[in-house]
Amino acid sequence: MVRSWVTRFAGVRTAWRVIGDGDFFCAACGGDRCYQRLAGRRRLTVLGVPVARRGDAEPVVECSSCHGRFLATALDVPTTTQLAGLLRDAVHTIALAVLGTDGQAVAARKAAVASIRAAGFPDCTHERLLTLQAALAADTLPLWESLTALAPHLEAPGREALVLHGAGIALADGPYSPTERTILTLIGEALRLLPSETERLLSAAATDASRP
Repeated sequence: MVRSWVTRFAGVRTAWRVIGDGDFFCAACGGDRCYQRLAGRRRLTVLGVPVARRGDAEPVVECSSCHGRFLATALDVPTTTQLAGLLRDAVHTIALAVLGTDGQAVAARKAAVASIRAAGFPDCTHERLLTLQAALAADTLPLWESLTALAPHLEAPGREALVLHGAGIALADGPYSPTERTILTLIGEALRLLPSETERLLSAAATDASRP
């Protein structure tokens, strides 16, 4: 009876304040939403009146749409816009990495432009690809960052599709060269695929390319 009385008239409440905002992917809404980042302080209250501090509450992220609250790690998940950017960078990175093994092979460059466009980037042109190749040759383009940043957010089929994207470019001017195979294996590793998984994909792509 005493415990019931205490619960009714005393308790610990959290006072929240906004410490930041932005866009994030809301798991509850299933899409990109605005958020507010909240920090809180716990206080012991008696009859609704704060009487003593009880330490800080763990910061949370509140969705401005559904008002759901999530741990701050929710901000580690890329938004749809950010994910599209990561994918674009990864597709270009793979194309440039494979092209870099064979210099100025025309067939490979044409295949790279076609595959990048097919991946959903119709603005890719031959001239733009040459510009990116020059940046890569000058060592001003971070080669693997886009792959390692994207890999945790893709399921296995998506990561495999990126390796096959590179394989298609490599096979455009004939069978894999030793350097191409090495680069494609490194791409698989950056995408968190086992060497055996990458080899299976490369073999399947080579078989398909050899068919009339």
